[in-house]
Amino acid sequence: MKAAVLYGAQDLRYTDFETPRINRDEILVRVKATGICGSDLPRVLGDGAHFYPIILGHEFSGEVVEVGSTVNNLKVGDRIAGVPLIPCLKCSDCQHGWYSQCKNYSFIGSRVSGSWAEYVKMPACNGVKLPDGVTYEQGALFEPATVALHGLMVMGFRGGTDVAIIGCGTIGLLALQYAKLLGARRIIALDLDPQKLALARQYGASACVNTGAADFKAQLWEITAGRGFEMVVESAGVEFTEKLSLELAANKGEVMFIGTPSKPITLAPREFENINRKELTVRGSWMSYSPPFPGKEWELTGYYLQQGRLQVDELIDRVIPLAEVKAAFADLAVPGRVKGKILLQG
Repeated sequence: MKAAVLYGAQDLRYTDFETPRINRDEILVRVKATGICGSDLPRVLGDGAHFYPIILGHEFSGEVVEVGSTVNNLKVGDRIAGVPLIPCLKCSDCQHGWYSQCKNYSFIGSRVSGSWAEYVKMPACNGVKLPDGVTYEQGALFEPATVALHGLMVMGFRGGTDVAIIGCGTIGLLALQYAKLLGARRIIALDLDPQKLALARQYGASACVNTGAADFKAQLWEITAGRGFEMVVESAGVEFTEKLSLELAANKGEVMFIGTPSKPITLAPREFENINRKELTVRGSWMSYSPPFPGKEWELTGYYLQQGRLQVDELIDRVIPLAEVKAAFADLAVPGRVKGKILLQG
């Protein structure tokens, strides 16, 4: 098969690679659409890969072309979204349904070969059927959509509340839509990029605030009458937004950190005291799974996409052939050049 194979730091090649052979409990999938995740950047542009050579890619959809002898939940011809986490299902965390915390997990596209290829294999339980009417391109965004929903579930999201979405990248805009679906009273979107804020408004934000404005905090205090936000969702993963989340939360507020920082974050005593003085509940979220595996995050994402109540098409910057993946990373290396998800097709 053809695949985009990473042989070393910045050594990504579109080349021939052995087609995977499935075991009796696995399926082989012809990849129809696969995304480039922000977590792939340090693997390709730096030295973040676990080993070489490796095929990356963990956001994907495709068609089942072969099933193992013991597989009974899927058949050849089924259209599926791929679930990248492969938990051991045996450890105490898995027995609790805490699959994301499994210490013995594998992961498609980082610990085993992934979806930047014509074919990918996986356990049959890692294939989620695409509902009728949901496209392969939309199926490739299942995984980031479930990450956003999982964060809201972990924080015990409550309808009827004022919510701040800090960071309007792919995850932030998906979290915004889910907050609206789950009954938020008002949603305030924060970002530096006017284009992202315009899309946030399209997706249902009550107000959009550019954090580059000198008076942006004054705008937020006016919106909330000085109270702050009952719920804050942070999805950017940078020091400024992580600190801002604690500052903007209301007394007794809930703060959810979905964004993953790549640099150290230092809190001054007065910044940390926001947690103490306001008696905040601060939570983190990791991946997107709940029992029974892979979880209702995946079921609900399919449902809302089919109903047209979750919008993802505008989050796609471009759809390009897999053979052009190296050119895509040349653009991704330039901050601000790519305005959404890049999808690859074999």
